[in-house]
Amino acid sequence: MSYQNRKSSYTNFILIFVLIKIGLNLLAISNFGFHRDELLHLALGDHLDWGYKEVPPFIAILAKLTTTLFGDSVFATRIFTTICSGLIIWLTGKITVELGGRKFAIALACLAIIFSPAFTASGYLFQPVVFDQMWWVLTVWLLLRHINTHAIKYLYFIGVVVGLGMLTKYTMLFFAVALILALIVSKQRRLLWNKHVLGATGIAVVIILPNLVWQIAHHWPVFTHMDTLQKEQLNYVSFSDFIMQELMVNGVAVFVWVTGFFFLIFSFKLRKYQSLAFAFVLIFLFLLDMNGKNYYLFGAFPMLFAAGGYGFERWIKTNTTLRSAVIMLFTLPNLLIFPTVLPVLPLKPTLSFFDFINNHTRFINFITVWGRDHQHHATSQDYADMFGWEELTQKVAKAYHDLTPEQRKITQIYVDNYGEAGALHHFAARYNLPEVVSLSSSFALWAPDNLDGKYIIYVDDENGDKIKRFAPITDSCTKLDEVMDTLAVERRSAILLLVKPKPALNDIYKKELAKKRGQ
Repeated sequence: MSYQNRKSSYTNFILIFVLIKIGLNLLAISNFGFHRDELLHLALGDHLDWGYKEVPPFIAILAKLTTTLFGDSVFATRIFTTICSGLIIWLTGKITVELGGRKFAIALACLAIIFSPAFTASGYLFQPVVFDQMWWVLTVWLLLRHINTHAIKYLYFIGVVVGLGMLTKYTMLFFAVALILALIVSKQRRLLWNKHVLGATGIAVVIILPNLVWQIAHHWPVFTHMDTLQKEQLNYVSFSDFIMQELMVNGVAVFVWVTGFFFLIFSFKLRKYQSLAFAFVLIFLFLLDMNGKNYYLFGAFPMLFAAGGYGFERWIKTNTTLRSAVIMLFTLPNLLIFPTVLPVLPLKPTLSFFDFINNHTRFINFITVWGRDHQHHATSQDYADMFGWEELTQKVAKAYHDLTPEQRKITQIYVDNYGEAGALHHFAARYNLPEVVSLSSSFALWAPDNLDGKYIIYVDDENGDKIKRFAPITDSCTKLDEVMDTLAVERRSAILLLVKPKPALNDIYKKELAKKRGQ
């Protein structure tokens, strides 16, 4: 059937799966508190700029919109994420239709993503990753619309989307380049030989130009951030680990996207879209070579799920029972680990799920390995990063308010990492605290020039070991308390009180600040 003669866009049918996705996210939206990255991104929203040390500006703009429109609760923070997760399902359904799929193909592709551990885990927190995925998927849909209709407007839309994607996460550049190279080596290379591609490229450049100027003015912090990731986290990711994780992160739905990949390569019906499979190979090889994190590739999977849905629909043409069995086989088994990737259950049964995984499985127990120490724990690191923040703030607030009013006027609060800084920034108004000082991540961009308080409440993420370092350069250094939550990444982070620091402490601070700002 020709593109022009298709009778339905299946809009209402796709909407069913969008509502399922949004409903599942809503079940978990307020559970377990803020994630450390969410607290950072909310803080960025209070310091709007064209760039930051670890991310482009899009997430900060969304953070500002979130707090302005919805408030600062956990629920409010995750509203845009939930909407975006639904849009990814919508676009996956639409890509399936563009490939020639009908209801069974749409249902299989959408449900495979909805219950995929990869998309479940990455699709509810307020982080750039879910918005990055959306731009990738939207780019693919626009490309297919252009291939199918030859309408020039879609090229310009792609330029806008790539530009916005680059303002969200720099991995968008890798995907855009992979698509271009894939088109060059495919029979669809003629799509690139027209002036409108240059126009679309120009639009993308104009959109990202302010961030590019910011990067230049701040000595390219993106490269410093990538170098830090490479040294502290990515070097621990071996080739075999990356490959295995990409095969496992979607659970049983792996059979859907692998089928889609081979259909894009070998199916005569999908020959116009073969470049999508080539693009997947290119981005996969690039991330493999740079020891990328497994979630960097997630945005490339929906197009394969769509093709996989189409493939199974071609194989199983009329047998309704068999079609239903295929959908259940490639989606429902993922529910067995669902509570470990989306907090839909109370804490106690969730911990039981993790305990079972640690003790009785080997092929998925990487879920409980934390990036910071590469050891197994009671929960995933994403869950652990949602505990302990309000306890930390309460204990810092107690230390602060135990001081006399005169002492509080000359007191600063300093913390070691951006999660602690984000928590104290977010809850500051509730606990009547001054603005926190930190040189971690983008907090260094707006840190004061001097750490010169006569009293400093210091949050030490080295369990109080820094007392030895501070003792010679203060009149006194006392450990007041520590985070006790056994599930929190910040467990045993110590609250120290530094009384009358000597100039040497400020000298150390100023040197570190200059280093951070010069990166």
